[in-house]
Amino acid sequence: MDQPAPTLGTTPLLLIAVGAVALLLLLIMRFRLHAFVSLILVSVLTGIATGLPVSELVDTLLDGFGSTLAEVALLVGLGAMLGKLLEVTGGAQVLADSLISRFGERRAPLALGVASLLFGFPIFFDAGFVILLPIIFTVARRFGGSLLYYALPAAGGFAVMHAFVPPHPGPVGAGSLLGADVGLLVVVGLVVGIPTWFLASYLFSRWIGARIDLPVPTMFGRYSGEPAPDGNGTQRPDEDDDGPGGGTGGGPGGTVTDTPVRAPAFGTVIMLLLLPLVLILFNTGLNTLATYGVVPEDATWVASLQLIGETPIALLITLLVAVVVLARERFSREEVEDLLNSSLGPICSIILITGAGGMFGEVLQASGIGTALTTSLSALGLPIIVAAFVIALCLRVAQGSATVALLTTAALVAPAVAAAGMSGLDVALVVIAIACGSTALSHVNDSGFWLVGRFLNMDVWTTLRTWTVMETLIGVIGFVIAALLSLVV
Repeated sequence: MDQPAPTLGTTPLLLIAVGAVALLLLLIMRFRLHAFVSLILVSVLTGIATGLPVSELVDTLLDGFGSTLAEVALLVGLGAMLGKLLEVTGGAQVLADSLISRFGERRAPLALGVASLLFGFPIFFDAGFVILLPIIFTVARRFGGSLLYYALPAAGGFAVMHAFVPPHPGPVGAGSLLGADVGLLVVVGLVVGIPTWFLASYLFSRWIGARIDLPVPTMFGRYSGEPAPDGNGTQRPDEDDDGPGGGTGGGPGGTVTDTPVRAPAFGTVIMLLLLPLVLILFNTGLNTLATYGVVPEDATWVASLQLIGETPIALLITLLVAVVVLARERFSREEVEDLLNSSLGPICSIILITGAGGMFGEVLQASGIGTALTTSLSALGLPIIVAAFVIALCLRVAQGSATVALLTTAALVAPAVAAAGMSGLDVALVVIAIACGSTALSHVNDSGFWLVGRFLNMDVWTTLRTWTVMETLIGVIGFVIAALLSLVV
C-alpha cells in the first residue's frame, strides 16, 4: 500500500510519537490493560493524531498486523511444534547434557550462548530462539537460579548475529547499498559481534540474573529434566499439563499411554537442530551469492534451493522429519496430533501481541515520523559513522523493525559514503554502526520485545529492565568498538 504523505510538521510528529509510546506504557504498566488491546488502541489514536486519512487508517493497521504475522506466526508455530517434540521425547535434555558435559555445569549459560552464536549464523532471531527455548528451560530447571542466566546469553547471541553478520537480510542489504565487500563484512561483523555479545549479553546476564529471580515458565508443560511421578526422571507423554483432560493427550480420555519415552540419540538431536540451519543457508547464502553475481539469480536450481531454504519451508521440512524420527516409534498418530496441537495454545497470545506490535510500527512509519526524524538529523554535520548510528537508532525507536532501520539508514547515508571515498574496511564499519543503532532501545513497538518478554513470561517493566537494556548495551558497545576500529585501522 502506498504511504500517505504526512500532514504535520517535524516537531508535532515527534511529539506525537513520544506521547504514543508514553500512553502505551501507561496503559500496560499502570492500568494493566492487556498488551494486545493497548497496542491496537494506541495505534488507532496515533494514526488519527498524525492525520492519516480515516479511509486508509484501518488498511494501515491491517497491513502492519498482517505483514508481521506473515513473518512471525509460521515461524513461531512451527518452531513451537518442533520444540514440543524435542521436549517431550527428551531431546532437549540429551542436548543439554552434552553441552554441559563439554563446558561444565558452571558454564552452562556460556554453552547456550555459544550454541546461539553458531546457530545464529544462518537462522533468523525469532526462529532460532524458539527452537532453543525448550533447551534453555530444561537447563534452567536442572541447575536452578534465575532464567535470565540462561535465556539472555542465547537471545543475545541470536540478536547479534541477526544484526551484524551476513547472510542475514539487514547487513546484506545495507552492505549492498553501501557497496561493502560481503566477505569483509562477515569478518568485521564477527570481530565486533563476539566481544559485544560477551560484554553486553553474557556478562550482563550474570549481573541482572543476580538481581531478578525469574522462574522458568511452564508453557511447554513438564520438562524432561524434571522427575516424573515414577521417580526415575523419565518423561512420559501424558505428563504435560497444558490443558484440560490429561495434558499432552489433549482431550478427555486421551490416547496417550503410560509407556516411558525413550530419549533420542545425541546425533539425532544435532541433526534436527542443524537441518533447518543447513536448509536456510541454501536461501540466505544463495541470495548473497546472487547479489554479487556469483550464481545466476534466475537459474532453476538456484530457485529450488532458495525455496526449501525459506525459513518457514525449512522449519516445515524439519518438523516433518522430526515427526518421523522422534515420534514414529514413541507415539501413535493420534498422540502425535495431540502433542502438536497442545504446543499451539500457549503461543497464541504471543503471536497476537507480536502482530499488534507490528501494527503500531506500521502506523508510526506511515505517519511520516521516521522521515521527520531523518530530516531533523541530516543537517547536524556529524561524522558519517556517528550519523549512521544516530539515524538508525532514531528509526529503530520510531518504528521498531531493526531490518527497516538498517536498510533505510543505509540508503540515506549511501551518497555520503560514496562521496567520502572510504576504504572497504571503513564502509564495513559504517554498516556495523548502522546495525548497532538498529539494535539498541528495543521497546514496545518491536515484535522482538514481545516475543522474548512473553515467552519468558516477563511483564513489560521486567522486559524493559532486561531485554531492552541488553539490546541497548549490544548497540552501544558494538558501536564503540566499531568507532574505535575506524580510528585506529
